[in-house]
Amino acid sequence: MGAPRFRVKAVGEMDFDVVVAGGGPVGLALAGELRLGGARVLVLERETATPRSRFGSMGARALNTPSVHALNLRGLLPAVERAAAMWVGPGAVPPPEAPAGERPEVFAGHFAGIGIRADRLRPPGPGEEFLGAGVIAQADLEAILREWAAVEVRSGAEVTGFDADPAGVTVHIGQSTVRAGWLVGADGGRSTVRRLAGFAFPGVDPVFTGRQAVVDLDDPGKLTAGGWQHGEHGSYVVGGWADGDGPPRVHTVEYEPPAERDTPVTAAEVQASLRRVSGTDVVVTKVHVATRYADTTRQATTYRRGRVLLCGDAAHVHSPAGGQGLNLGLGDAVNLGWKLALVARGHAPEPLLDTYTPERHPIGAWVQRWSLAQTALGAARGPRADALREVMTDLLDTPDGATHVVSSIGGGWQHYDLAGDHPLVGRRVPDLALADGTRLASAFRDGHAVVLDAGLGAGAVAAEWGDRVEVVTGRPLAFPDQPLAALVRPDGYLAWIAVATPDDAGLRTALTTWLGPAG
Repeated sequence: MGAPRFRVKAVGEMDFDVVVAGGGPVGLALAGELRLGGARVLVLERETATPRSRFGSMGARALNTPSVHALNLRGLLPAVERAAAMWVGPGAVPPPEAPAGERPEVFAGHFAGIGIRADRLRPPGPGEEFLGAGVIAQADLEAILREWAAVEVRSGAEVTGFDADPAGVTVHIGQSTVRAGWLVGADGGRSTVRRLAGFAFPGVDPVFTGRQAVVDLDDPGKLTAGGWQHGEHGSYVVGGWADGDGPPRVHTVEYEPPAERDTPVTAAEVQASLRRVSGTDVVVTKVHVATRYADTTRQATTYRRGRVLLCGDAAHVHSPAGGQGLNLGLGDAVNLGWKLALVARGHAPEPLLDTYTPERHPIGAWVQRWSLAQTALGAARGPRADALREVMTDLLDTPDGATHVVSSIGGGWQHYDLAGDHPLVGRRVPDLALADGTRLASAFRDGHAVVLDAGLGAGAVAAEWGDRVEVVTGRPLAFPDQPLAALVRPDGYLAWIAVATPDDAGLRTALTTWLGPAG
C-alpha cells in the first residue's frame, strides 16, 4: 500500500465548523446543540458500536433538575421518561403530612450511602417548578440523543493529535485529517484532547474503588438485600430487576485505590470484593457486564485554550456519589453549544466563548466539594465516624435535612451571575402556561433565544436579530394583567427582564451581548 493521500484544501476551507471528540451523552448533546445553531459538526467516537447485553450496561445515570429542564426545552423529555428505569414526576410522592399508609418507602437518593426517603421531602413551594427526575440507562439516553442530534458520528475514530492555529484546528484521526474551526474534547476523564492541549488538571488522587456488575451467584441468600450494607472492609448493595427477571446486580465499595484501571472486570475480582465487604463465602459463577471506577477528583483550571474547549468529564472528574457527573456534563453542553455555534457561524464575536468557563467552572467546583464530603464520610472508620453517620442519618430523616440535601444534589440552586437588576436574571425560566394554549418551553425546540413580549413591544426590537430569536407574544397565565418582557438565552436562562415599562435600550444591549450584533 502506498502513503495515504490527502485532498488539498483551499486556503481557509473547513470540513466542519466543530469537531467533537467523544460520542457519549455529553458529546451527543453538544453536537445536537451545535446543529440547532446551524454549525456543521463531526463527532468522533473511539469505541466501536457493540451489541448491548440483554442486561443492558452498568451505565445507569440519574437526571437532575437542570438536565430535565434542558431536555424539556428541546422536546426530549417524553422520550426520556418512557425509557427511564425509574421516573418520579410532579405529585408522584405524597407530602410529609399525608397519612402513613399513603407514604410508601421510596428513596429519592442518598448521601454517602445514607438513604433519603422521598416522603421526607417538602413539596415545591410557590414559584418552584418540578418537572420530574429519574434514572436512565446510559445506552438508552445515548440512543435518544443520537437520533435528535442528527449529525455525522464516526465510530472507531480516535483523535491522535491536532494542530491548532489562529484560523482553525487540523484534527488527526489515525492516518487521516479533518479541518475544523474548533475542537471540543468530550472524551472522558482521561481525555486525549485535554492532555494534548496542555490543560492544567489539578486535584486529588482516589481513595476508594467501586465495582458494579450483573452476576450469577450460586447462593444469593448469603448476601443481605435491601439497601447498602456497611462493614469494616467496605460496603455493598445487591438488588434485582424491576420486573423480577434476570440475575442480580451487585455494587461494592472498598476504601483503597484501584490496582487496575483498564483490564476487564472478572468474576474472580467481583467475588473477591464481595467476600471482603460482606464477610461471606459467596461464589460468583458468571459476570454478564461489569465496570470499575474510583473517586479521582480533578478539574481543569479553564475550559478553553484558544480554539480547543473541554466539556463533561474531560473538564472535571469526581466520585459518582450523588449521580452528578452526567448532569454536570449535560449542563456544560447546553451552555457551550449555542455560544460556539454563534461564534462558528460568525454571528457573535469570539469573546462570547469567554463566558463559558466563568459560568460552568463554579458549578463543577461545588459538585466536587459535595462529592469529596461524601467520600470523606464513607471512608471514615471507627466510633467517631459511626457517631457522625448516626447524626447524618437522623438529619436526613427530617423534612428540612432531606429537602436541603436532595435539592442541592438535584441542582435546583444552580444559576449564573448575569448582569441585570431583576432578581430572576440568571435563573432558569419556568415552563409557563400561555394564554394561547401553548407552553413557553415549546418555543425553544429549535435552539433559538426567546423574547417573551407580553405588552411591552419587545418583539419589534427582537426582530432586528432575525432567526436568532423566537418571539412569543402569548401572555403567561400566571401574570394575566402585568405587562412584561423577557429575553431568555437558548439554554433557558433569563438574560433580561422588563416589567410594566419598556426598556428597548436594555434589551438591545442584552441581545448584542448574547447573540452578537443585529442584522
